[in-house]
Amino acid sequence: MKNFFTIFILILLPLCSSGQEKSNKIPLKVIEFNDNVDLTLTAKERLQIDEVYGEYAEKYIYSNAFRLKSIKDLLRNRIVIEYISKESDKKDCQKLSEIPLLNSFVSDLERDKTFDPKNFNPLKYNFIFHSKGDKMYRVDNTNYFITIKSQYH
Repeated sequence: MKNFFTIFILILLPLCSSGQEKSNKIPLKVIEFNDNVDLTLTAKERLQIDEVYGEYAEKYIYSNAFRLKSIKDLLRNRIVIEYISKESDKKDCQKLSEIPLLNSFVSDLERDKTFDPKNFNPLKYNFIFHSKGDKMYRVDNTNYFITIKSQYH
């Protein structure tokens, strides 16, 4: 019986201590918003939210202070649309047509027929908004590029 406990302890002890090892993962930074997210929504921003979330906008966006700030931060600070004509400045990246629509809330949501940077609603597309690094997308058959800046800068 004494041998059984000795063997049991020799096997169990390394397993217990390995569960106590520290993780090498680097924690994410705390998200800090610019002061402009405290300003009220513009009419354009409200239309963009309503277009994508429809009857669920109140429940999932407007009544959730953090989510509303996150949307404002996206629209005001983190999404950049730029026209790049110089070939050497263009990057190979995913095309807008390859990004699925975020039509979970409004099933008949449609892609834009033509791209107008002034009226583009990035909330319609299922972009990777919460990555550790910036993400860039190209608008098909144009020189427009959409950059989603990381929230962890």
